[in-house]
Amino acid sequence: MPHYVAIIEDADPDAVSLWFPDLPGCMSGGDDVDEALENAPEALAFYAQDLIADSRQLPPPRTLAELEADPEFADDLRNHTAVLIEWPARTETTE
Repeated sequence: MPHYVAIIEDADPDAVSLWFPDLPGCMSGGDDVDEALENAPEALAFYAQDLIADSRQLPPPRTLAELEADPEFADDLRNHTAVLIEWPARTETTE
């Protein structure tokens, strides 16, 4: 299964945000890191639905190394935590 790199930003003491460099505008959030990670697959699903409604597809995910080589995201990857979010997400019925 493919995985999208997500960047976790937790500068706000009351909230954590998570965003996907390969998916502009696709974000997740929560009161803490665990909640932001739990919400990430749903954010991906909504993003994919919007693209499908516009007759588009999700772009293929880049690897962490590819994103680190991209000057647009290199600083973010150095200064924040990066995680991999599986897509499509596994559900209890598919595990």
